[in-house]
Formats: sequence, C-alpha cells, structure tokens
Amino acid sequence: MTRLTLAQADRMVDAALQEGQRQGFAPLCVAVLDAGGHLLALKRDERASLLRPQIASGKASSVLGMGFGGRELARRAQLMPAFFNALSDLAGGNMLPVPGGVLIRDGQGEIVGAIGISGDTSDNDERCALAGVEAAGWVADSGQQP
Repeated sequence: MTRLTLAQADRMVDAALQEGQRQGFAPLCVAVLDAGGHLLALKRDERASLLRPQIASGKASSVLGMGFGGRELARRAQLMPAFFNALSDLAGGNMLPVPGGVLIRDGQGEIVGAIGISGDTSDNDERCALAGVEAAGWVADSGQQP
C-alpha cells in the first residue's frame, strides 16, 4: 500500500488554502489524516473561527471511518438519520456527514487518507479539498454519485 507523506499532506493543505483565497471564499481550515486516522497536517487561516480545526478534522475522520466521501455520507444521513445519530455517538460526536470531507485514494483505488475543510459553505470547502488532493497527485473521492 502506498503511504501518504507529510510533504504530500502539506502540499494538499497549501493548495487547498490557496484555492480558497483565489476564489474569495471565507477563511478556511484544512486537515489531512493518514489512512489510520492520524493527523498529518492542519493549517487554519488566522481569520477562521475557533471551531474550524475540529470541524475540518471531523469531516476527514467521518469519511475515513465510513469509507466513502462526504456527499455520500450526507445522502445516507438523510435516508437514515437514526443510524447516523448512533454513528455520531459511537464516534464521540465526531461524525459530520456533509461535503467537505474527501477520501484520498492512490491510482489503484486504495484509501491512503482523507482531507477535511471547514470555513465556507460545504460545497466550497469541497472544491478546495478537491484542488488540494489533485495538486498532490492523488485521486479525490468526494462521494459524488455518477
């Protein structure tokens, strides 16, 4: 299995923050977790609000824990709210089934980590996550259905 490195995670974070600035989005916070759920990189724009690191990490952790992107998590949460309430309890409240959490896959489709972004709308957060993953040469999986 290919391993996500600190240098690659750092590249993703910087590219995602740059995309947010380029688009004129609200101040962002970006978290990248490795495949085991360990934080590799986290940066918060100094103007981002206080809970953004927890939200960004929670988005990344949620998609990693369930094995599909934030859009699919959101779709399933709407269909099965009681199940997702239970998941949130199991995850210690760290379950955020919304866009902005993106799985990071290698060329063979294996999950190597996840990126989570918080600060703007969930759709805009996701746009920045996709840009970050692409900049580092990985495959992004947002959970978007074809």
